[in-house]
Amino acid sequence: MPDNNDYDMEPPKVAGGPWGSGGGNDDNGSPWNRPSGGGGGGQGSGGGGGPDLEEQMKRMQERFRRGRGGRGGGRDGKGAGGFGKGGFVFLAAAAFVAWLATGVVIVDAGEQATVFRFGKFQTNFQSGLNFHFPQPIESHVIVKAEERQEIKIGQNEDESLMLTSNEDIVSIKFSVFWKVRTAAPQDYVLNVKQPDAAVRLVGESVMREIVGKSILSEIITLNRAAMQLSVRDQMQAILDDYDAGVDILEVTIVDAELPRPVIPAFDDVTTAEQDAERVEREANTFAEQVVPEARGTAERLLREAEGYRDQVIADANGEAQRFNQIYAEYVKAPRVTRERMFLETLEEVLSKSEKTILDSESGAVPYLPLDRVNRSGGQ
Repeated sequence: MPDNNDYDMEPPKVAGGPWGSGGGNDDNGSPWNRPSGGGGGGQGSGGGGGPDLEEQMKRMQERFRRGRGGRGGGRDGKGAGGFGKGGFVFLAAAAFVAWLATGVVIVDAGEQATVFRFGKFQTNFQSGLNFHFPQPIESHVIVKAEERQEIKIGQNEDESLMLTSNEDIVSIKFSVFWKVRTAAPQDYVLNVKQPDAAVRLVGESVMREIVGKSILSEIITLNRAAMQLSVRDQMQAILDDYDAGVDILEVTIVDAELPRPVIPAFDDVTTAEQDAERVEREANTFAEQVVPEARGTAERLLREAEGYRDQVIADANGEAQRFNQIYAEYVKAPRVTRERMFLETLEEVLSKSEKTILDSESGAVPYLPLDRVNRSGGQ
């Protein structure tokens, strides 16, 4: 059952009363449409404006007390029995009218009234004068459906400090603007007990999720607008899942910065990143210089190796062909070929060495190395 403390119990102040009947000669338009007095010719029945309800109640209580004493209580001279009956009738009528007045609903501009019958939702009243069955049959709750409300999140460290995807700590302060959904104020009344707390918890939870998937540079400088839209859309989706009857109008990131204790460490990290980038650029420059030289050297060595290979193969082929030719001659004349090969080999060997020829028949002849003398003299 919704809380009835918000009910508007005051009947409309219009001429002729809320039920459309005339007010007689009473210029104030009495809501009960009765003469001031209880009977036909009692006090307050004529003249100008009659006394209000409180004054009438006081007078009737006084007369009732007088009637219980067995004396005539009124100026009309009737006994206690006659006036007491009229007083009770008037009290019953007043109570009945007051009960009927609980079904009168005056809804101001920008508001809506949600009506319940024995606790079950029935309808919504727009601004203006509206009626429903009196309490406890039907009751209503006034909702400010058009009011734009703001919740500020991140005013303390418990709410503002969040962790990014690259494990940086950032302090975020943001505001959530919301209002009651005009199409479904009954959801707001029935499903949300503390709307401010619900919107605050959902907003903080969604912001932590978005920050946890982002890097610090995007949060501080680059990607604020996209983050705000993402937080608003996810908040709306979560609140719709709970049928909260709340529309998220806007999410605004007021401030996103590093906490003061973290700034020195962040500066160190920034310096280290800059140094790493510088060293990487120098390494790339060195690599761009060394790698082409190494590739050129490798290409040169490869070509030299290929040339040497071709030369060795050609020499081997030549030697093989020469051997085949010699073998062919050897088959034809083995002795001559052997002597020829011996003499050619000896000629080749002796041409590369120093030679001294001694005549064995001339006896002891001193050895004079003329070739060395010539070489030393030439020097």
